[in-house]
Amino acid sequence: MRTHERAANLALAGLSLAPLVVNVNPNVNVVLTACLTVYVGCYRSVKPTPPSETMSKEHAMRFPLVGSAMLLSLFLLFKFLSKDLVNAVLTAYFFILGIVALAIFMDIEASISPSEIDLLQDFNYNGCHALSVEFTKSQIVASIPGFFFCLWYASKKHWLANNVLGLAFCIQGIEMLSLGSFKTGAILLGGLFVYDIFWVFFTPVMVSVAKSFDAPIKLLFPTADAARPFSMLGLGDIVIPGIFVALALRFDVSRGIKNRYFNSAFLGYAVGMTVTIIVMNWFQAAQLLEFDESKVEAEEGGAEEEQDDDSSQVNKKVD
Repeated sequence: MRTHERAANLALAGLSLAPLVVNVNPNVNVVLTACLTVYVGCYRSVKPTPPSETMSKEHAMRFPLVGSAMLLSLFLLFKFLSKDLVNAVLTAYFFILGIVALAIFMDIEASISPSEIDLLQDFNYNGCHALSVEFTKSQIVASIPGFFFCLWYASKKHWLANNVLGLAFCIQGIEMLSLGSFKTGAILLGGLFVYDIFWVFFTPVMVSVAKSFDAPIKLLFPTADAARPFSMLGLGDIVIPGIFVALALRFDVSRGIKNRYFNSAFLGYAVGMTVTIIVMNWFQAAQLLEFDESKVEAEEGGAEEEQDDDSSQVNKKVD
């Protein structure tokens, strides 16, 4: 791990713990936490080999429709069933998911054995197709503290436990999900732009589900306001833009250029997040639309800059 990556990890950890001892402006906390999470996830996504699975244009076009169906289903579940029952089932699900996420995130393979070999376990159920689960010894060791941490989350639902799990989900989502191309990313962000407009501004569904859903699908930022003790940021508003920014970083690495597209995309995300917070406070309404356009425009700017550089190089050669 390089120095700047280690610094980003430490800064993210410190920022997560800071509200326990000092008052941190929630708006500043939201922006910095989101940006640091994207930064960490992007660099973890850079692998020696290309990802085995990528999102196609067809998947990107279907994503807002699938997301809408899931969002509406959750809204109806909370509307017609007991909120406690739904959240109890979700807590059990995220308990297991959290152990796996923390085990992968806290993988301490290097401290056990440099030549550690992956283990493969096959489970058969009544003659059905075998389910293969691959994990390392270090991940098994890491799952032990992960188990007790998730017990703490399930019993106390403390905001810090919620955020640690949420950050682990975000970083791994950015690390593991891969867009096939910038065009696929633009289609995905454009579709989610319309998705956000509809569900946030024209219906109460998005906000209602976010407030009812007692699971680590959102980050909680303590405030000094007793009437509104927490500000919220959905994990999707970190992961979805994050996989686009991560694609830019991997593209830079593959071409051997020094973070041109990554810097443009990351700056676009940071600016979009900042503008979002300003607009949200100004209008006192949920608002997460600026991300999509700001990142796409930032990438277009980076592309135009590279074209200009290429043209200047050609002109120099001609001269």
